Amino acid sequence: MSCGCKTSGDSAHSCGPKKTANGCENVNTCGNSYKLSVFDWLSNINNPAPNRCDFVEVRFKNDRKSFFKNVNNIPLHIGSVVTVESSPGHDVGVISLTGELVKIQMKKKKFSEESALKIYRLANQKDLEVWQEARKKEENVKIEARKIAHRLGLEMKITDVEYQGDASKVTFYYTADNRVDFRQLIKDYAGAFRTKIDMKQIGFRQEAAKVGGIGSCGRELCCSTWLTDFRSVNTNVARYQQLSINPQKLAGQCGKLKCCLNYELDSYLDALSNFPSSSTTLDTEKGRAFCIKIDVFKKKMWFAYVESSIAWYDFDIDLVKKLIAKNKRGEKTLPLEELKQPETPFASIDLIQENNVDRFEKKGRANNKNRNQNRQNNNQNNQNNQNQGQKKNTGRPERQERPERSDRPQRQDKQQNQNPNNQQKPQKTNPQQKPQLEKVEAAADSSADKKPNPNKKKFKKKFPPKKDNNA
Repeated sequence: MSCGCKTSGDSAHSCGPKKTANGCENVNTCGNSYKLSVFDWLSNINNPAPNRCDFVEVRFKNDRKSFFKNVNNIPLHIGSVVTVESSPGHDVGVISLTGELVKIQMKKKKFSEESALKIYRLANQKDLEVWQEARKKEENVKIEARKIAHRLGLEMKITDVEYQGDASKVTFYYTADNRVDFRQLIKDYAGAFRTKIDMKQIGFRQEAAKVGGIGSCGRELCCSTWLTDFRSVNTNVARYQQLSINPQKLAGQCGKLKCCLNYELDSYLDALSNFPSSSTTLDTEKGRAFCIKIDVFKKKMWFAYVESSIAWYDFDIDLVKKLIAKNKRGEKTLPLEELKQPETPFASIDLIQENNVDRFEKKGRANNKNRNQNRQNNNQNNQNNQNQGQKKNTGRPERQERPERSDRPQRQDKQQNQNPNNQQKPQKTNPQQKPQLEKVEAAADSSADKKPNPNKKKFKKKFPPKKDNNA
């Protein structure tokens, strides 16, 4: 047994493991996940009026629902499976709305209370079994119906099939561009399916809502999730929003213009009400200029000369209004280049290449060529540098690093030993050796002031100086 709640509107789907013959056990959430469900904000409010509402809203498969009268005062709540009146026989549906809010919905949809059918009873076990068996046959019946229509050569498409709750009638939903002759088709359907046949034509938008899918924005289709009414969309909507008239980008999965083009139309119309007409022309001293494009967000208009439209000049709408008023007085304005610096029409180049399929490949090839040329130039420069380095190494020895300042006194001492003439030059000493020299000079000064040391004479006598044999 099933309660019949599902986001796609299939009343044969179960809402969970816990359910009863009367419907869903969780009466607060069942039925509120479907796009046609209405939030009952009066459910927790006690009705002070003594007269209670006898009407309820019952939902069937997909987007079909209607209002019925509870003549037997059966206790009903959202999610209850009921058996309602139909022609012929009876149908099975799910309660989707109760209470005082039903009257508001009936008034909104202009539903007459006199035309409302009545509710027989809560669906019993036999009603549910027949209902489930009829739902299981719908997919096979749809495939067989398409084969029969194709064999007869009819230009139509069977979109969906819906069995009545007692399986006494089957409804075929189809789409077609032109009028279709059903005389032979209904005979073949009645002979094949052995039941009453009902044909209903729907639009392509309704077909997309039934089938569902993912839009170009990456989200589920609006018509299959929350959109209930379909407003007409024409190409003027795209022109007001400064969009390129490209059917492949503006059309949805239904083949018609996207419904979302109407979402921001009012904002664009309010903004464009302050703009001059796009067919505005300016009389300048250099010639006539016409409007090329409009930027609604920046509140600017681009103009170019009629003779040469290479350079574009953008102006604020306030300045454009002043120039138009000046032309109306019979005066010509200054040239556009004196009023504004020219702007190269890069936007026009992008618009021209926008519909080109190979625009990405050409850019990629150009970038690849530049990268390859840069790599070849870098490799040649590296090879030249290596060759020059080898020539320098073979021509002369490597240059030794210059020694630090602490090593210079040692090198000078060697030179003084080799060249005795350089002994008279003052020697550069290391700053670390300055304390030792100062001690030696202090000792020499102190020895000059003292008396001669007798031990020193004995030392000279004992060790006489050596004589030079070469002398």
